[in-house]
This record gives sequence, structure tokens and C-alpha cells, in this order.
Amino acid sequence: MIKLYNFPVSGNAYKIRLLLAFLKLNYEFIPVDLFAGEHKTKAFLKLNPRGQVPVLIDDNVTIWDSQAILVYLARKYGDQIWLPVGSEAMAEVMQWMAVSENEMLFGLARARAVKIFKRPWNLEQCQEYGRSGLAVMELQIQDHDWLAADHPTIADIACYPYVVLAPDGGVELEEFPSVQKWLKRFEGLQGYMTIDE
Repeated sequence: MIKLYNFPVSGNAYKIRLLLAFLKLNYEFIPVDLFAGEHKTKAFLKLNPRGQVPVLIDDNVTIWDSQAILVYLARKYGDQIWLPVGSEAMAEVMQWMAVSENEMLFGLARARAVKIFKRPWNLEQCQEYGRSGLAVMELQIQDHDWLAADHPTIADIACYPYVVLAPDGGVELEEFPSVQKWLKRFEGLQGYMTIDE
């Protein structure tokens, strides 16, 4: 049985819940209360020495970091649909995985953390960096339905949470019409769930 250590409002944990739903995999949801510091306990640090969610346990395999977990699940359970094996196709996916861990995380996600969780980052810088990532995404999906292939991949899953949650950080999406259409396509996928489901 797959176990997912998760904090419900974490965008990175949400990515994993989305892929598990798309793959129709059953799993045990194990909440980790970040506000209470449960991610810094000795027991949790044995699972992830970085003290972060998500953490996934699949039988005897323990994986931390949302990107690594997406790759693991896609490769083990998703055939080649969610993570193509061809060198060029895989590189396309990895480019957008990088965007998710840079502009989306350090821009959109941090802006959200400043506004909601009162984190000490510079809100305007985070918002500007997030918008730069959205602008790159807008260019890509003006002519494509999906970020890295002619079908959804883990690249789309990796970018989706912090894009859809961008308004929580004061970054509105009206100036990115293609991004808004991409969000609607993503939300139409079978198995889709919102962050609070």
C-alpha cells in the first residue's frame, strides 16, 4: 500500500495527490502538521532529512521531493504517458519541471506563502518572478494544448498547483489567456481533484 505524508494546503503535496488520482492508485493519506512542527521531528526526519512534505512510501521504497515522486510514480505506474522515455520528449518534460521548481516555486508559491502564511520573502520580487514564468508558459501554450507533449505529462502536473493558486499570492491571471485555457483543460482531466478534496 502506498503511503503519502502530506500537508493539505501544500502545492507540492497536491501535485502527488493529482498524479495518484490520474493513475487511479489507492493510497493512505498521512497528514503532517507543519504548523505544529511535525515535519521536524526525529521520526519524520528519518523519512526525509530535509524535513519537507511530501514523502511517499511504496512498499519498501521511500521517496521525498515532489519532482522525484512524480518521476517515480509516472515511470512505475504510468507507462510512457506521463513521462515519455525518448530523449527529446523526456527533455521537454524536464524543462517544464525546472520551471515548476524555479519561477513557479520561488515566484508564485512564495508570493502565496507571504500573503497566506506571513513568510518573510519580498512579495513584489516573488510576484515579478512568478509572472515571468507565466509569460514563458503563455508563449508555449498559445500553440500547444499541453506543456511538453500532445497530451498531459508530469510537466503539467508539476506546474499546475502554483499556477491555479497564483491569485492567492496576488498574481492575477487575466493577462495570460492561454494559461487560463490550459487550466480549464487540466481541470477537465478524468480524476481531477481540487487542492481541498
